Formats: sequence, structure tokens, C-alpha cells
Amino acid sequence: MTHPLHSHGLAGEDVAPVWAPLAETELRPLLARYPQLGALHSIDWHSPRPFSAAALVSTETGQWFVKRHAQAVRSAAWLEEEHGFIGHLRANGVPAPKVQLDGEGRSAIAVGAWTYEVHARSPGADLYRDAQSWSPFHSHAHAHAAGRALAELHRAAEGYHAPARQATVLSSRCHAFVQPQPLPTLTRQVHNSPALNRYLADRDWRADLQRVLLPSHQALVPHLARQTPLWTHNDWHASNLLWADDQVSSVLDFGLCDRTFALFDLATALERNAIPWLELDQGGAAPADLGTVDALLAGYASIKSLVAADIEALAAWLPVVHADFAISETEYFAGVLDDHASADIAWDGYLLRHADWFAGPEGQRLIEHLHQRTRDRS
Repeated sequence: MTHPLHSHGLAGEDVAPVWAPLAETELRPLLARYPQLGALHSIDWHSPRPFSAAALVSTETGQWFVKRHAQAVRSAAWLEEEHGFIGHLRANGVPAPKVQLDGEGRSAIAVGAWTYEVHARSPGADLYRDAQSWSPFHSHAHAHAAGRALAELHRAAEGYHAPARQATVLSSRCHAFVQPQPLPTLTRQVHNSPALNRYLADRDWRADLQRVLLPSHQALVPHLARQTPLWTHNDWHASNLLWADDQVSSVLDFGLCDRTFALFDLATALERNAIPWLELDQGGAAPADLGTVDALLAGYASIKSLVAADIEALAAWLPVVHADFAISETEYFAGVLDDHASADIAWDGYLLRHADWFAGPEGQRLIEHLHQRTRDRS
């Protein structure tokens, strides 16, 4: 590697990796478990993603993507749940990663405190390889293509009926905010998590949520009964897609996939790609790119129709769609890493500040834009 190893920080900066980069000394015995891969030749690239260690490596048979997780974040059983969904999507035409099986037929390998997985390199140009989370699409054409590919994934997922995942940290399952009254569910979640219990002990966290999130949540309640459970991607960002001629050629990173709803996943795609959240750290207003919103929704609707009630539900989902993951991310930093400063950013800067943004002028401009789309249909 000719560039210093780095990881993406929470505020958009490059920081030293939390997890030690993959090294040849661990890769050689790992890859030996996969007879089809052959011997390691080189480590070609280290991923800057912050929640695990991953790299592209070359062997005598080709190029492979290797990822190492802390078992506290993803056990082998938890990772196999993800792989089951990926396998179903591939069988139904979605260009998802081709997960490799070791010589004993396992897709997730537990070694000591770690869990490993190996994928074949997916086809396409990695145009957003170094993009931070919440970075925008390069063009509205990309937004349209991403919306279309998301709808194709949702259509392929309709026959997959596995239960929700067991993983509790770094999960995006709309666990609490699909309840008409989220606070009892959240209170149990905090009580059952030693990390969250410790972190929130000196905070009036219920008052935080009642002030910032629960008023928005009330607008969502009338839409909840219409939502059909569906396994979804839940991290539909430009950087998790590979490209060929302005079309999506591969879908990557199913780390947050779980049983949620199609509109939850679509709202997440809007929240991830249409709002330049990192501008808030420089004092900016982070105005949403309404062209991206329209292009992504148009791409989606070219495969799966969106009726007026769906657009109204999206408008209701947006202010709270990040909440369950933000709380899970807080638990990861407070518990797995014992990093109080990063937990503060996850709670204050992500969970609360993003919800506050939706109550402000720019957030309301985005919500009103969606409401106007429904009025234009009538």
C-alpha cells in the first residue's frame, strides 16, 4: 500500500482504523480453508469502512473480498443470517456478492475473537469507494438507477421469509419505532443492554426522545398497519453499489439487512443519499437535494409503483428512519469499543440532531416536497 491506512470517522474526517487491518499472517491460514481460492499473492486494498476490517486480496485464482468482524458485533450464526438473504437474492437475479464456502461448507468462519467471510470480487466500477456516508450521488442519473435497483431488490426479496436477525448491535430493524408507543420498547432495550444502561444513566434520555422524535413518530402511526414485512438492505448508499455505464452492476454490504419494510428501506435510501448531513458539522444548513429525491423515487417507481399513500408514509418515516440504527450504533460505541466520545456523537449528533433537522426549515422543505408530490397526483 502506498497510502497511509485510514478509516472514515463519524464527522467525515479520516482517522486511524479502530480495527487492525487484515495482515498476510492471518490471511494465509484463513484462505487455506478455501481450497478453491489458492494461495495468497497480495493485499490490494484496505477498506476505510469503520465497523470491521476488510480488504481486496489477490490469490492464484483471482481477486477476493475478505472481511473480519469482532464476534461481539457479528458471530458466525449472525453472519450466516445475512448470507442466507444474499443467497436468495442472487438466486432471484439481484447482483449481490457471491459468498464463498470453506472446505467444510461454511460461509462464516469463527477464529478466536473474530468472524471472517470471503466474497468473490463483484463486477463493476467502485466509483464511490472513498465516499463517506451521506455523500451525494455523482448525478441524478445515478440516483435514478439506484432507485430502480432498490425496487428490483425488493421484488426479489418478496419470497424470503426468514425471521428477523439476532444481532443487536449495529442493526437496522425498525424495532422500536414500528410500535404505536415506542418508549416501553426502548425502555426494555436500554434495561437489557448493560452498555446502554451505563451510557444513558446520567441522561434524561426519555425526555430527549419525547422532545425530538416522538412528535414526528405520531405522524407515522397511521401508516404502520399498511406495512408488509420484507427483508431489506437498510444501507442503500451510493458507496454500497458498483457501476457500469451509469447503471448499478453490483449491490454490496448487506451488513444491516434485516426484516423491515420496503418503505423503511426506501426512506433510508433518501436519508442516506439526498441530505448532505456532514455539512451540519461545518455549521451549514444541509439542504436536501430535491432532484435526487425525485430521481430516486422515479427510478423505484419504474419497477414498483408508489401510490399517494406510499409517498405520505415516506414523509412520515423520514424523521425517524435513522433512530433504531443510531441507538444501536450508540450501544456499539459505548459497549464494544468503550468509546464514550463516539457514543456522544452517535446519540447527540446522529440520533437527536438529525431528528431536529427534520423539525427545522430544511427538513420541513423536504417533507413538504413529498406532500406536494401527493397533492400533484390528486
